[in-house]
Amino acid sequence: MNQLTTFPAGLPLPLGTSPTPAGMNFALFSRNADAVTLILEFKKRGKPQQLKIKLHPKINKTGDIWHILIPELSMPCYYGYRISGPFDPEGSGHAYDDSLIILDPYAKELRSSHWGEKWGGLGKQPCCRIQPPHYDWEDDRPLNIPLKDSVIYELHVRGFTQDPSSHVAHPGTFKGITEKIEYLQDLGVTAVELMPVTEFNENETLFINPETGEKLKNYWGYSPLSFFSPKSGYCSQPKDPLNEFRDMVKALHKAGIEVILDIVYNHTAEGGIDGPTTSFRGIDNTIYYLLDPWTRNYLNFSGCGNTCNCNHPIVRSLIMDALHWWVIEMHVDGFRFDLASILGRDSNGHVLANPPMVEMIAEDPVLADTKIIAEAWDAAGLYQVGSFSTHHRWAEWNGKFRDDVRSFMCGHKNTVASLATRIAGSSDLYQHSDRRPCNSINFITSHDGFTLADLVSYNHKHNLPNGEDNRDGDNHNISWNSGKEGPTNDKAVLALRSRRSRTMLAILFLSQGVPMIVAGDEFSRTQQGNNNAWCQDNETSWLNWQLWKKNETMFRFVQQLIRLRREHVVFRRDDFFLTADNADEPLHMQEISWHSLLPGQQNWSDGCHTLSFLLNGSQLPEEDDDFYVMLNGNIQTTKTFTIPAPPIRPHQRIWKKIIDTGLSGPEDFMELHAAPTVKNGARVIVPNMGCVVLQSTIAKTDKGKK
Repeated sequence: MNQLTTFPAGLPLPLGTSPTPAGMNFALFSRNADAVTLILEFKKRGKPQQLKIKLHPKINKTGDIWHILIPELSMPCYYGYRISGPFDPEGSGHAYDDSLIILDPYAKELRSSHWGEKWGGLGKQPCCRIQPPHYDWEDDRPLNIPLKDSVIYELHVRGFTQDPSSHVAHPGTFKGITEKIEYLQDLGVTAVELMPVTEFNENETLFINPETGEKLKNYWGYSPLSFFSPKSGYCSQPKDPLNEFRDMVKALHKAGIEVILDIVYNHTAEGGIDGPTTSFRGIDNTIYYLLDPWTRNYLNFSGCGNTCNCNHPIVRSLIMDALHWWVIEMHVDGFRFDLASILGRDSNGHVLANPPMVEMIAEDPVLADTKIIAEAWDAAGLYQVGSFSTHHRWAEWNGKFRDDVRSFMCGHKNTVASLATRIAGSSDLYQHSDRRPCNSINFITSHDGFTLADLVSYNHKHNLPNGEDNRDGDNHNISWNSGKEGPTNDKAVLALRSRRSRTMLAILFLSQGVPMIVAGDEFSRTQQGNNNAWCQDNETSWLNWQLWKKNETMFRFVQQLIRLRREHVVFRRDDFFLTADNADEPLHMQEISWHSLLPGQQNWSDGCHTLSFLLNGSQLPEEDDDFYVMLNGNIQTTKTFTIPAPPIRPHQRIWKKIIDTGLSGPEDFMELHAAPTVKNGARVIVPNMGCVVLQSTIAKTDKGKK
């Protein structure tokens, strides 16, 4: 039914839909549209009804915002817009198409579907959903865990529990995550970082697995249809995604675990001009996207066909409104901004010195206690690790930490000095702007690239199943297969792989900064050498929980590392070390001292592959134990380290060997009371690609004097 507006004019703000005492208000920004029609779909007396309401430009428009109030709207209700205007993508840049029904960028829910179901309604029917708000948060409040005390666990909602080995009642869903909360608590992580959870079309890809003939999916979801709507395909009950997501957040908070969202504001699912028009392009293409000023082609800094015009005031407001909604209404604790460097580009794609969008997020009062983490690069080669923002609020995925640890653990030359800088908190990147070690999110692996098990098992990517002739994925992996490519039964190769994996994990958790691991690395998950599994909705990407039991000693090793970090502030400093290496200062006065095979004689030369350092717990405001860490990055040869005395204290201390990655589990990580004593001046052998850690404790003969 078509109808000229006979409804109240409504209000221009807030954008989207909002309930009022008089009815439901609808408001949509579109500066260059000629006409806007609101299309409603609902049930009346059990029968589906559709109402088309053409908005009057003089009555239902304030400035650039079209609006209307609908009294007594039957819910749940679906809505969308037909928008008329010029179609001239190569001239004016406008791309209106009133044959399509467009999504509201502010929609909090979209038409629900189970994972894998075909999205047949996009553009053809109203797909934005409104239902009455109803949720009891039960006094849930943000946990506000200090960033420096955080341990982040990156996971994919579906992949975390979809495999039958997960033994959950609701696999592949938000509810499935709640069923694994006890596991997350046992592991000891403080936050889960969820890969994209806003609506996307998993069926959009046209690639075929050449080995199986299977049509591949957009499994990762870095292709947002919406900045707000939780993905219904991640729900056990797709018709109520808001509340199932909230249930998960509330349950995680009760368990002491924060929720960080991986959010995509750098591009959308509409792709290039030949992609589907679902929302932004059909509302105001020239405002929402970066266009070449001469050709009007999309500027593609995202690698996905389009780039959002993030520093336009309208887009800035949209992003801020979305962030506010996730924090206020959904209680999330933080955000990781995908390809965040795009947030710093102007309307022509140039890099801004002080981007309004970046500053706005950092200074926003609603987000003051929210963790904000930048992936400080984009797909066009802009790499801003250490320089993304000088604002103390912005943390960064530290890609240099990843690369420097990998290089050392591949036996590359000229790596020791860089590794020491990363272990000490990357002062070269963050200290100059008065930031802190916790501005560095340290990681060795993430969803993007090899898993940890594959990092030590493959020299090259094996991405043929992705359907792109192995062209996709990064070629610069800084990996080494430990002597044989892929699966093997060679015990020596397997032992070396295990040792290298555990040594890298020890470096990760004993370094200053915030550690992040990707789900499954704690029990040696493999993707069979696929370093770009964005399209693999199958056993390649799903966690195989049988590996948890098979590699129980690996899980225990990670669990113990997290516990050690949690119990000792010496690994979680607020500030950078005052003393990097001062041979003239007494050892007991140095906060950190660097050694090599002999105390006080660290070799920084290009050909050196060993590093040792002493963390002095007596120099902290909250006194802690001392730790002596020895690393051998030689590919084949063992090295012998001479042990210095612990720093002088009022009570005599002795060394205990708590970690030795040269041993098999559980002997590779010993409880302090059961760990063997190591005498001052003793010579300790560290195997190739191995790590040994000593912890100081008060000597028995001195304990009675305490």
